[in-house]
Amino acid sequence: MAHVPQIKIPATYIRGGTSKGVFFRRQDLPEAAQEPGEARDKILLRVIGSPDPYGQQIDGMGGATSSTSKTVILDKSSEPDHDVDYLFGQVAINKAFVDWSGNCGNLTAAVGAFAISGGLVDPERIPENGICTVRIWQKNIKKTIIAHVPITNGEVQETGDFELDGVTFPAAEVVIEFMDPADGEGSMFPTGNLVDDMDVPGIGTFKATFINAGIPTIFVNADEIGYKGTELQKDVNGNADELARFETMRAYGAVQMGLISDISEAAARQHTPKIAFVAPATDYEASSGKQISVDDIDVCVRALSMGKLHHAMMGTASVAIATAAAVPGTLVNLAAGGGKRDAVTFGHPSGTLRVGAAAEEINGDWTAKKAVMSRSARVIMEGNVRIPGDTF
Repeated sequence: MAHVPQIKIPATYIRGGTSKGVFFRRQDLPEAAQEPGEARDKILLRVIGSPDPYGQQIDGMGGATSSTSKTVILDKSSEPDHDVDYLFGQVAINKAFVDWSGNCGNLTAAVGAFAISGGLVDPERIPENGICTVRIWQKNIKKTIIAHVPITNGEVQETGDFELDGVTFPAAEVVIEFMDPADGEGSMFPTGNLVDDMDVPGIGTFKATFINAGIPTIFVNADEIGYKGTELQKDVNGNADELARFETMRAYGAVQMGLISDISEAAARQHTPKIAFVAPATDYEASSGKQISVDDIDVCVRALSMGKLHHAMMGTASVAIATAAAVPGTLVNLAAGGGKRDAVTFGHPSGTLRVGAAAEEINGDWTAKKAVMSRSARVIMEGNVRIPGDTF
């Protein structure tokens, strides 16, 4: 019996922040996948190795976690005063589903570098030495992101001494500015309140801050759900009942935020919203064994991504944390000690991260001008990824 041979697609495997993903230039994809649709989704699923009932993604580039089951498509920007269009696809592990509903803040750190190396940035904008400012149009959420990418001798500088908790080796620092990170189609606080009661039938009623900044996020207090805010992945991800409880809370929160009309729709929207829990700063031991002191941080935050506790912190959720911390009265702000602040250092399972945000109240509504954080990125492998020719 004859079988269709494999095809080759130019691709680059990159670590960005505490995530990894497969990057493509849109022009390098098969013609059928250069536009949104079934063919594109099928190709990306096969590249990553999904759906995999074993949950391992052995037959693909994915790493069987939400942080490593990611794809990125870049193109020269069609938006004025932007260099590159950035489209992010979060690939489900055990289902045939690509979620296009949100951004990946961690992989954003790699977008500028890949765009420069891939010829998507005007050469006149790239200095021989110094910092290249890459203007990114994030297509999923229709927002501007500015990446400040170091350049040495006309090439992207990837090596350096910047250390990022959750990443083993140091690299060059990439400063990222998320401009106007709040949802442009509605209030930054979609319910109109800084704190709401979130009623979850069969589970309970909890105080919650719902925010659209970076990525739609639901914040709850750790002590209200039986946690300390110092938990690591091993404390949560092995408990199927706890994960189901979080998913139920996330679904009801998504309805309350107006993202979906019924909890049944949450299964098809795994990437957004995120659910996170916060607690006042305290001493704890990070997953690497590093001791985190109460004096090192302002607040403890833990977040779930794609149904599991994240090993560090999603970049977009970091934007949500920074923005919520900047607004007096939110659960994040109160857990951090209250008051007005323009930066916060939070503790996550792998260590700490400092993020800044500028928020202001105008006519009774809060808005965020930008959020800033530092990340790093490194190309791991480049060349071609192969998939069976009858995939799409």
